[in-house]
Amino acid sequence: MDVTEQARALLEPVPAHRTAGIEVLRAAEVALATPHALTNVIGSLHSSGLAALIDAAGLAAIIAAGETEDAFQGVVPLGAHASLEFLAPARGRLLATCRLDDEASGALRPVLARETDGARLTTHTEVVDSAGVLVCRGSFEWSVRRTTHAPPE
Repeated sequence: MDVTEQARALLEPVPAHRTAGIEVLRAAEVALATPHALTNVIGSLHSSGLAALIDAAGLAAIIAAGETEDAFQGVVPLGAHASLEFLAPARGRLLATCRLDDEASGALRPVLARETDGARLTTHTEVVDSAGVLVCRGSFEWSVRRTTHAPPE
């Protein structure tokens, strides 16, 4: 099931994502055109912008794991720990792609199926520039909680 529109509706209004100009391309891919206001002293995207981009990609991958339209309703993912590796200056249009590995999918599935209230999982994201150069690699550890077991109305 393609949940790209749901990911857009949930992620693009987040103030940090709006500030950075993050757009959801597909459910597990997000992009931004490096905004001048978020550049560092060498003119590349500041680390805080890369953190926001990697956060958004991880959230998009978590949303994409839902097997039904309402699977994500009542689910609250919160970042618990982040690790970023800066590999090259991040300039221009950047694309962040995140895929859940088997361990993360296995931890998340029971939460989305309303079988348990929470899980911890890690997402791994790569960011490339418009030339395909890997500029940053990052991981987010998430605490994912369901606020309600009631099916949506």
